This record gives sequence, structure tokens and C-alpha cells, in this order.
Amino acid sequence: MKAVLALLILPMSLYAGESNAQQARKLFNSVYRMVFASKGCTLHYDVNIIGIYKTKGIISYKGKKSRYIEDRYLSWNDGVTAYMVDKKKKAVKIYRADDDNKDGYLAKFKYDLNNFEYSWKEGKDGIQLILRPKTSHLIGIRQVVGVLDSKTHYPKYLRIKVAFFWTTVKISHFSTDELDDKIFVFPRKQFSSYSFIEHRKD
Repeated sequence: MKAVLALLILPMSLYAGESNAQQARKLFNSVYRMVFASKGCTLHYDVNIIGIYKTKGIISYKGKKSRYIEDRYLSWNDGVTAYMVDKKKKAVKIYRADDDNKDGYLAKFKYDLNNFEYSWKEGKDGIQLILRPKTSHLIGIRQVVGVLDSKTHYPKYLRIKVAFFWTTVKISHFSTDELDDKIFVFPRKQFSSYSFIEHRKD
């Protein structure tokens, strides 16, 4: 992790001789590795897509494993099986870890990172990392602006343009402390009174 963090705090001037797009993709890759590092990452998020989707919570990643906690929804993904909990309906849906259907509405915004054009510039709040799809569609992501801390390159917030409107995802309490694999194990006993819905064979 020390080596990764050392890379992340290098000034952009050390990428001299490369195009803006090359610098931006390298920066994106370094942040991506930090978020999905083998030791883990935790952050708080707050998203509000007006009239469509609003939520806030805490999410932890460790490689292909993840866990998030919100007021109504919770999820544990141990890299093999994903458990999606709805506290209001008192139900647990079980999916394969790699099944996009587990993400519900957000599954509509899956994307290939190689299908974006990358650029960056300095902004008043930090480094702006800008992603634009090579091919735009009426529905889906039109542009993403990630704002990073100028020194640590920790993400501060995302501005996402979907169709014709923008939304902001606020990010706080970003941490790269090592995570125990136990936190990604579904605590079945806590939800013994819930109904379980099997989707792994869908």
C-alpha cells in the first residue's frame, strides 16, 4: 500500500511528455487500484438523482468483495455470493456475485472503462478527472467528473451526467485501512426471520 500511496501523491508534472489523455488514464487507474486494493477501502457516499434515486450509506471494498449499509438496504458480497437485504420488506435476495441483476436500477449504468475518453484539469476543489463516453446514447452516462484531493488523490465527489441532467455523489471519510475478510460474510442469524429469495440459478 505504501508504494501505491506514494504513486498517488506524485505531482502531475512527473507525467510530463505524455498527452493529457494518457496522464488522465494513469491517474484514473491509480485511483481505481486504491479503491479496489487487496487490503481494502471504505467510504461514505450520498447520492441524489432528483425524482429517481436517493440514498446514502457506507460501502467497503476489498478486491471483488464488497459490503454496503444504508437505512433500508444492506448488502454483503464475499466474492462468490451476494446477499441483498431489504429491511422494509424483510427479504433477502441471493445472487451470484457477478450477476448484474443484483444491483437493480444501478445495473442500467454498467459501463466498460475502455469506452471512455479521459482528460484532467485543475479545479478550485481539486483535480478534475473527466470521462466522456466515446459513443453517447440517449439513456445512460454522458459524462463523469471526478474531483480528487490535489495531494492524496482521494475522491471527494463525482458529478455524473445521465441523459440530460446532472447529479452529484458526495464522498467522505475515505479510508484505505486494511479490512478483515469477516466483514464481507453475510450474518445470516441476524436475518433469520426474513424471507430468502434464491436468484443464483436465474
